[in-house]
Amino acid sequence: MNNLALFLNRSTFGDPINSGNTLSEQEANVLLDEWVKNEKLKVHMKQVAHLMRAFSESKSFGKEIGHKWYLAGLLHDADWDQWPGQHCKKIIAELEDRNLDPDIIRAIASHGPRYFGVEPVTEMDKMLYAFDEISGFVHAYSLMRPEGYVGMEVKGVKKRLKDKTFAAQVSREDINDACERAGISLDYLIQFVIDNQPAANLG
Repeated sequence: MNNLALFLNRSTFGDPINSGNTLSEQEANVLLDEWVKNEKLKVHMKQVAHLMRAFSESKSFGKEIGHKWYLAGLLHDADWDQWPGQHCKKIIAELEDRNLDPDIIRAIASHGPRYFGVEPVTEMDKMLYAFDEISGFVHAYSLMRPEGYVGMEVKGVKKRLKDKTFAAQVSREDINDACERAGISLDYLIQFVIDNQPAANLG
């Protein structure tokens, strides 16, 4: 698909008056179940949501901010399954109609800058972009290991990253770009995923 087809052609999202407005975890999961029928995609979104909340907690941002980070991760690909040609336009429109906090909507809008034309600005924006690609890659690596995540090391993940035939759909360019934008090392990002992703609630 031509990247330009997904360009959002806007830089502001949501209304500042809705700052602090969120969905409950239950409400978000109802939306997820209605929009996403692909179970593998649903696993990915739940894993990214868990990583986002775990990272927020590691920074001691507090429960309310952590919930915003969680929602951004959980819903970032909500329209990809049924409406790939409208990704991320449809989920953004839905969340704007629901008067959600603009920080959540903007993070979703910027989770793929070269696809959507929106630059990640906040730390939440940048970490959603970073976790989106690396989460799926590490999960794919875990599925090929008899012991899964147990004993997984950063060097093993990096070795697979050099193998362009493994999880070929994952953009190495985006992973490196995301790390640079977030000001974190690839080693740190991978280790964080190894340490935290297994605890994601996939039920």
